[in-house]
Amino acid sequence: MATTQQDIEARISYAYLHAVASHAGYVCRPATPDEDKEGIDAVVTAYGTFPGTWRTQVTINIQLKATVKQPTDDGTHLSYFVPGIRRYDKLRDDHREPVRLLVVLFLPREHPDWLECTEDQLVLKRCAYWASIRNADASDNDSGKTVKIPKDQILKPENLKTLVNRLAHGDDIPTYLVP
Repeated sequence: MATTQQDIEARISYAYLHAVASHAGYVCRPATPDEDKEGIDAVVTAYGTFPGTWRTQVTINIQLKATVKQPTDDGTHLSYFVPGIRRYDKLRDDHREPVRLLVVLFLPREHPDWLECTEDQLVLKRCAYWASIRNADASDNDSGKTVKIPKDQILKPENLKTLVNRLAHGDDIPTYLVP
């Protein structure tokens, strides 16, 4: 069976997440088949001590997406259409633990522009953003829902560390707010 562009996009989005989590000092693993059925593509776990708290582990479940479709940018948010109501509803459900995040990697339109390798560097073009859509409104259709992702929520090691620290200290991930 031939590998599709969508398969490659999915693998690159996982590689991006894995690189960011590893650089932050966290463990990243692909979801199990049972987790995948629940809309989880990857799991990031931070082990260790978190000053000021009793917790020694923080886990985040991730729904990964990658797209070459350029998002609408309103200056502070990027739009992304979450396909499939079942997937969207699992992401917005407030009763699921551990926390679930949507991570979207926006790739350049052309496949050759996605990755550049030289002796000095490995460059994956563009970046991924994370969003919590917990408590978002229900969709009024069966095909999916467009969400707004804050542009300041780039998935990079320092932002992931801040997020893990918030969770370790019992802070909730903010519920989804429509801008």
